[in-house]
Formats: sequence, structure tokens, C-alpha cells
Amino acid sequence: MIVNRVCSLAVPISSRYLVNNVMYKQQFERLPLIVGAVAFAAFIQGITTYTLSKQLSTAGQRLVADLRIRVQQHISHLPISFFDINRTGVLVTRIMSDVEGVQNLVGAGLIDFVGGILTGIIALVILIRISILMTILTFCILIVFAWFLKKAFGVTRPIFRERSRISAEVTGRLSESISGVRVVKGYLAEAAEGQVFAQGAGRLLQNATSSITARSFMSLCSTIAIGIVVSLVMYLGARGTMTHHLDVGGYVEFTMLLAFLVAPIALLVSVGTQLTETFAGLDRTFEILDEPEEDDEVARTEAIDSIMGDVAFKDVTFSYVPNTPVLHGISFESMPGTVTALVGSSGSGKSTIISLICGFHSAFDGQVLIDGVDLCTIRLSSFRQQLGVVLQETFLFDGTIQENVLFSRPNATEEQLMEACRIARVDEFAERFAERYQTVVGERGVRLSGGQRQRISIARAVLADPRILILDEATSSLDSESEALIQSGLDFLMQGRTTFVIAHRLSTIRRADQILVVEQGRIVERGTHESLYQRGARYYELYTRQHGLEANLFLAPGEGDRII
Repeated sequence: MIVNRVCSLAVPISSRYLVNNVMYKQQFERLPLIVGAVAFAAFIQGITTYTLSKQLSTAGQRLVADLRIRVQQHISHLPISFFDINRTGVLVTRIMSDVEGVQNLVGAGLIDFVGGILTGIIALVILIRISILMTILTFCILIVFAWFLKKAFGVTRPIFRERSRISAEVTGRLSESISGVRVVKGYLAEAAEGQVFAQGAGRLLQNATSSITARSFMSLCSTIAIGIVVSLVMYLGARGTMTHHLDVGGYVEFTMLLAFLVAPIALLVSVGTQLTETFAGLDRTFEILDEPEEDDEVARTEAIDSIMGDVAFKDVTFSYVPNTPVLHGISFESMPGTVTALVGSSGSGKSTIISLICGFHSAFDGQVLIDGVDLCTIRLSSFRQQLGVVLQETFLFDGTIQENVLFSRPNATEEQLMEACRIARVDEFAERFAERYQTVVGERGVRLSGGQRQRISIARAVLADPRILILDEATSSLDSESEALIQSGLDFLMQGRTTFVIAHRLSTIRRADQILVVEQGRIVERGTHESLYQRGARYYELYTRQHGLEANLFLAPGEGDRII
């Protein structure tokens, strides 16, 4: 950069000798030397400009990529509570858009600005030698203008922060609208969604207008300041030449060098605006990076290699909102290899109990013990290697069948993959596709039926070989034929594992080792199907309401005995 900027001074410095020696004194023998020096300096400046632009611009793009990777990796390790209060689209925007401006820190604009400052310092020294008075007066005007710009950027930075926030909100809602396009079309809500997006776009327009107004005002002030400086130099320079304190060549050199002194101030408007926007985005980025990760808690020091699967709740109380508990004194134990079913009305706390088992949240009071060790002290990255989850709403990525099954265990062998697919009956439909296991399932598995998606989910859990298995009503949304096809896979999956089942279809849990009836955050009943049914209390009420008393009195032996 130093070489580049020194070469840029060749034209104004040589202009003095061109005017005084060649034009006035007719020393034409110096002309080739002057022209050659300018041409050589231009050649060197071109090479260094190319190198600077290529190297620093590439470095800027690499910085953006590295920062995106860092933010994404950090977000993926944040607790579930963070995702509960932050929309998906907002987080995507903060990963992809907020970090983009960081390339300006090492981009072409900053090259010009930093290089301009360097050249301006050199030019300032030469200007003082030419005319101290003109230099001091010009420099004072530029210092006042620079102070004004500093204040102005302090005002515009919050505007850019607000723009990032609004953009994230609008993008988040747009992402949700596109993802839920079937619901939107099903309820003829296209116009409503269009209006919501239009309102968000309008807010972005208002913010952009505010920033444009501020930038335009700074450009106005910049033009006025430069105009004052040029007028002052013209007046003093003319007087200097008339009084013979300054020759014409010196005046020409001064005015050309003055451009190098003024340029950084003028660049402040454009480059400074970019940098202000960059720092506004980085403010939001570092807000995320400052969020503590799940395993950053001081108490989480235990790393576990394997577990037996003994899960115990000891007087656990939990609340999502302070002073509003959703679980009250929950206590139970699930021994390795047993099946525990959670039943109850919606909002009773079943999913919260499962969330605590998975370590998504931590108990406020009491303990969740895994093989006798408090889960709050276990590093979750090691514990979740022992977990397998099959949810009612199966989530598949927009990749191939093979990629979705391997998601739980990317380093599995071909034989292990095929065995998991056979157990879950994935092979029965995958083999019929032209691309077989390389068939792309589409976003969220949209190209597959509900039963096919669920079988892939089960294969994923089989491949993970977990010690603790979570089944969140894995077949409630399937028809009887699909349910029968995946039943054997689930039966195999539960063998020898500690299994927790959230059951809405109560006939599916008759063989559970223990059934916990949860109501209003409390376990009101516990026992086997037979003992709870004979007790004739809350479980009996739920079961008979769902199936009818007479129907259950005449069940054939073994009927309805499947767990799932």
C-alpha cells in the first residue's frame, strides 16, 4: 500500500517541474524524464492496486465465510430456550446477512480509505513546505468537518441496527409463509400474508429513507466543505502568485496534492457509511456469540461414554416463565429396559417431562438423575449420544433417503445402514424407486407419504443404537396399514432400551411397564394398564372416553396389546 500511494504522488509532484521547467523555462530535455517517471509510477501503481484488491477482497470473503461458520456452529450449541424465543427466519438472517458487511473491513473501500489517509499524511508534509498558511487553514476546515462526520455516524449506527432487526423479522415471516404454503393456500390467506409482508417491506423502506436522508445530508456538507477549501486555496494561491510568494508550478502542485488531503474526508461519507452498517451488523452478530452454550454451564463437568439407562426424577419442579410452574414435585424411576408411558390431557406437562429427560431444559428444583448422576452436571454433548427420538411429526432434510437415515450416525457402514433400513421396513419402498436410497425426499420429506417418512425416522433411531428412546406418539397420524408395517421395527427398537412413550391413543400402551397419568403438572396416578383400569379413576376415565366401556369389556385376548 505504501508503494502504491507513493506512486500516486508522481503526477502532482512532476506537474511542478512540468510547468516551471518545461513550459516556462523551455527545458524540453527534461520532458522525457518527467513523462517516463509518471508512466513508470502508473505501471507500478496498477500492479500494486491489482494485488491489493485481489488479496484483500479475497480475505474479506474468507472472513465472511469463517464468521458465518462460527455463528452457525455457536447457534447449534445454544440451549432450546434460546430457540423458543427466536424465530428460525430471524436466526437465518443473522447468520447469512448480518455478517456480510464484515468484508468491508478489509474490502476495496477500506483500501481506498486507509491508503487515502497514508497519502494524505505524505501530501500534508509536502503542502506545508509549499505554503504553511494555506495548509493550516485548509487542515482546520477539514478537521471540523471530520468531527461533524464522527457525530453523524453515531446517529446513523442505530438506524442500521434497526434495519438489520426489521430485515430479520421480515425474512423470518417470509420464510414461515413459504414453508407453510399449504396452510396459507388452504385458508385462502395469500392476501393476508401479502399484506403482512408489505407492512414489513414498508418499515424497511422507512428505515432506508432515514439512512439515505442522513447520508445525503453528509454528502451535502462534504460538498460544501470541499467547496470552501477550494475557494480559499484559489484566493490565497492567486494572491501568492501575484506577490511572488508562490510560483505557478507550486500552485499547480499544491492544488493537485490538496486533492489527496481532501480525498479521505470525502471517502468518509461512503466508506464510513459502509463501516457503520458493518459494525451495526457485527453488534447483532456478537450478541449471539455472547450467548452461553449448553455445555458452558460451570456445573456441567461430567462426560459419559455409555449409560445403563436408569432415569429417575426426584421431586422435580420446572417452569418456563418465572413463578408459573408447569411441573410440581414430579418423582418416578424408569429402570433400564423398561417402557414408561406418559398419558394425560393436552398441556398437562408430558412433553415438558420428555424435554427434561433430553436435557433441553433444566429442573428449577429437584433432580433428574441418569444412572444416579444429576443430569445438570453431565455434558450434554456426551449424554445425547445415548438418546434416540422418534417424533409424531417426522423431520426430514431435503436430501436423499440414505443421508436422512445416516443423520444419526454419519460414520455407519453400508451393512449397518442396510440393516437399519430392513428393520424399519424402509427397504420395502426404497427399493421400488429408480434411485433407490439416493432418492431425494424433498423439503421436510414432502415427496414421501407419512408412513414412509416415519419409517425413515425409525431407521434413523435404529442406526443410532440409543440407550434411552423417546417415542412421541410415533404412529398416531398413520393409517392402520402404515402402522402395521412399522410396528415390528418399533418393537425391535425398544428391546433392551429405556423407553418413554407419550401416548394419545391409549390402546397402544397396554403392555407398558408403568403408566404415568399427568394432569396439571402432577403425576396423579401410576401403575400398569390393568391396575389403573381397575382403579376406575382418571386413567379409567380417559380410556373409556376414548374407546367406550362396552368395547373394552369384550376385548378379545391379546387385542390392542401392541405398545405402538
